[in-house]
Amino acid sequence: MSHHQAAQALLTRFNVPAIDLALVLGSGWAGASAGLGETIGECELADLPGFAKPVVAGHGGSLRLIRTATGKVAALFNGRTHFYEGRGTGPVVHGVRTAAAAGAGMIVLTNGCGGLNPEWSPGTPVLIRDHINLTGATPLEGATFIDLTQAYSPRLRELAHQVDPTLPEGVYVQFRGPQYETPAEVKMAKILGGDLVGMSTTLETIAAREAGLEVLGISLVTNLGAGISPTPLEHSEVIEAGKAAEPRLRGLLGGLLERL
Repeated sequence: MSHHQAAQALLTRFNVPAIDLALVLGSGWAGASAGLGETIGECELADLPGFAKPVVAGHGGSLRLIRTATGKVAALFNGRTHFYEGRGTGPVVHGVRTAAAAGAGMIVLTNGCGGLNPEWSPGTPVLIRDHINLTGATPLEGATFIDLTQAYSPRLRELAHQVDPTLPEGVYVQFRGPQYETPAEVKMAKILGGDLVGMSTTLETIAAREAGLEVLGISLVTNLGAGISPTPLEHSEVIEAGKAAEPRLRGLLGGLLERL
């Protein structure tokens, strides 16, 4: 299993007995992680078994290990493999499984996404309380029945609310991508009960629950969904919204790491 090899390589490389938690930094989140904790070490993700270089500008591709103020060891994955790359679900959830194999008990999954609530302006962080997986795929194999009743930990969401009581919560809908959703698809997601639309996270959450990890999901609304937004969607906007929201996101992640 390459995630066991990757976990061993990670622990050996940074000379730590185990990690306590992991953060996956999605579009717009990398800058917010700068200066968090005391750096233990850093490497390219592609230097570890089973990881590949990222294919999209702005999606990073490094791993940084930090020691938090409470003495915990956190692995920060800057970048992820997306399902739309066409390499199957294994590479998509490799980071999550590596973190679990390296000893993590919880994982914070972040992303940049489209918002369906006009009150959530670009740059608004939203806690994920549940998801709808429209990819038609799963990282699970065979008769692996995993309960997803509370896929996104109520305990961790409560800690996030302690850091920022104004954080809204929503349902994240994952489409396969890489094309952005049509106005009709956005409308469908809303009718189904969705608040956020994107191309990541749900497959990672499923794998994390299979591995016994507590999951906290946080979306950064980088744009309004198609049909709600008066202008066409562009990847550069996603990056810009993340930059503008950096101080708030850094405060949120910093406050979380003090409590996790």
